[in-house]
Amino acid sequence: MKKKDVPQDSSDLEKFTKELYYAVDENGNYTTALSKGWEVKSNALNVAWDDIKERVQAAYESVQKGEASPILFFMELHIMDIGLLSAYTGFWKWQVSRHLKSTVFKKLSDKKLKEYADVFNVSIEQLKTMTPNED
Repeated sequence: MKKKDVPQDSSDLEKFTKELYYAVDENGNYTTALSKGWEVKSNALNVAWDDIKERVQAAYESVQKGEASPILFFMELHIMDIGLLSAYTGFWKWQVSRHLKSTVFKKLSDKKLKEYADVFNVSIEQLKTMTPNED
């Protein structure tokens, strides 16, 4: 792509970051150019974020219905899966899966709840009430 053709479309990320592209300058040499965004990529990111928001909302509703524990809500909110949460907490994957059940969650010790709260950067009370920090 020619340097003058590097996309400069507005995006939600333009306030935070710019992308580095390799392009060909007027002399035919490879050079770098900064882009503030590309509409196609921005649309794809928006679709992905919408999906994440839907997953968080679904997790919240599952917890409210008593079908899952608040750990599921925070796991979705922080875009984690069982394997990653297991790695951060030190619990086995099967234990994390079990802790996602509301009946098991209610019986967890404060020590175990603290492990999860620390990973999600919330207090134990915030974990129990699904109240994330406003960062």
